[in-house]
Amino acid sequence: MSGVDSAEDGVEDGVDEEQQVPDGADAVGRPQGRDEDAVGRFVERFASELAEAGMQRMAARVFAALLVSEAGSMTSAELASALRISPAAVSGAVRYLSQVNMVGREREPGSRRDRYVLHNELWYETFTNRDRILTRWEQVMREGVASAGGPGTAAGARMAETAAFFTFLHGELSQLMDRWREHRTTLDLPPIPPR
Repeated sequence: MSGVDSAEDGVEDGVDEEQQVPDGADAVGRPQGRDEDAVGRFVERFASELAEAGMQRMAARVFAALLVSEAGSMTSAELASALRISPAAVSGAVRYLSQVNMVGREREPGSRRDRYVLHNELWYETFTNRDRILTRWEQVMREGVASAGGPGTAAGARMAETAAFFTFLHGELSQLMDRWREHRTTLDLPPIPPR
């Protein structure tokens, strides 16, 4: 199927006439053979893992739902429906995910509705952002060493070690991201869409 079958009103199951449905997908763009119950279980399991690692629970659920969506984007109403949560819960989760640069917001053409979109190279961007945070933390720690009485004090020594660790991690993370980019070219992955 590559379009909408309903000629009467141009709308069938939430897909308007101008939207293109990929071949091998149902009327709302889900791949045929997709097991929505299994997808729901994955969303909850992955969200639980993210929450266990420190992410806000609702933000983790919204992120996981976006990750498994075929388009990599959903509206607030779609997220609320898929996760059976309130629009306010979606709003708070999206605010958090935007602040940590894991999702962006795009306006649907000809509409006032926003779509929440995963960034291209999601993990690369997330870790690159963490790299910038590590640099800031390192600077603050180095300033804190002096305020704690210098590296000769117990507090100053802890802070100096923390700053040194952040410096090390910053260097390693940069190299790791460069190696990932090289490695990615050897994998059978679709090209990264331009921004």
